[in-house]
Amino acid sequence: MRYKWFEIISPEKVISPSLLVFPSRVEENIKTMIKISGDIKKLRPHIKTYKIKEIIQLQIDHGINKFKCATIAEAELLAMSRVKDILLAIQPVGTNIDRFFNLIKKYPESKFSTIVDSEGIIDQIDRNASKNKVITPLFLDINNGMNRTGVLPDEKAIDLYVKISESKNLIANGLHVYDGHIRESNFNLRKRECDKDFNKVEKLIKNLKNLNLDIKTVIAGGTPTFPIHSKRKNIEVSPGTSLLWDERYGSMFKDLKFLPAAVLFGRLISKPKNNLICFNLGHKSVAAEMNFPRLKFLNYSETNQIGQSEEHLVVECLDSSKYNIGDICYAIPQHVCPTVPKYNDVITVENNKVKGNWKVIARDYKINI
Repeated sequence: MRYKWFEIISPEKVISPSLLVFPSRVEENIKTMIKISGDIKKLRPHIKTYKIKEIIQLQIDHGINKFKCATIAEAELLAMSRVKDILLAIQPVGTNIDRFFNLIKKYPESKFSTIVDSEGIIDQIDRNASKNKVITPLFLDINNGMNRTGVLPDEKAIDLYVKISESKNLIANGLHVYDGHIRESNFNLRKRECDKDFNKVEKLIKNLKNLNLDIKTVIAGGTPTFPIHSKRKNIEVSPGTSLLWDERYGSMFKDLKFLPAAVLFGRLISKPKNNLICFNLGHKSVAAEMNFPRLKFLNYSETNQIGQSEEHLVVECLDSSKYNIGDICYAIPQHVCPTVPKYNDVITVENNKVKGNWKVIARDYKINI
């Protein structure tokens, strides 16, 4: 019997719901990511999608040596993985400033940096750096259209960059520019919008250089725009979803040839009507912030997802008598990033056989620090 790539031989003992991860496909995605970047030194992948030590190690094995993350726990996971260069890509506030400096003290073999967009936070980090006697690299976070975080690339940005540069406790490492608002499916339209919005950043860079300020690097883009930014000079790019891929990006960005490497495993648990079936894939097993469909079935056709609660996914079908209670379903999540941390660990599958599991170590907001 020939099995499809996502199917498991002897799945009887696999609990449902589960999340299956296919290491060989993850590795192919790493190779594709490196190829698209054109230069492995430009890559600073984001780990928010998976939060898994083994996936970090696969990238290290391919020569990637710097990473980006979104939480203190993710930063600690990277340090535990002996990553040399770690960017915390969210401005630390409150006790997270202390936690950031505790990371620096506990993992001296790793170089930590973070992003800022506030004069007050720059002052707090400056004082903490002085107190802890560590020189702290900072990137100024720029809002070039995402309107989520960052400072507009105007006079205020210049003033903040000057402030960082003038501190004896801080290093102005450059700029951080995330353009997650750019999601044109057509590559040429995406590139046009990306270039237009980045033009504002280039003008800021020129103005900073006219003041003899050093811009060591610019960290730009996410998965949809990293092929565009990677063509620029003095740029690092930060794809993240590319490692596991999902149905949303797969359907939107046909130019990005990544492989789905994470698959939901569930079972049919009820047939409440002759045109309805129900799976154990509720809010607690797959990201539910998207409109329906929230996943793409790989082994069910002619279905329509109509309802979801904590443990149930209700699906319309032509004839429920065609299906049996206990039937297995395989599906690709629409949004993989918030799906992964719903699981303590993922099940690894190679050649259609369960091989083991990988712990989602940084799924919580604290590991040790």
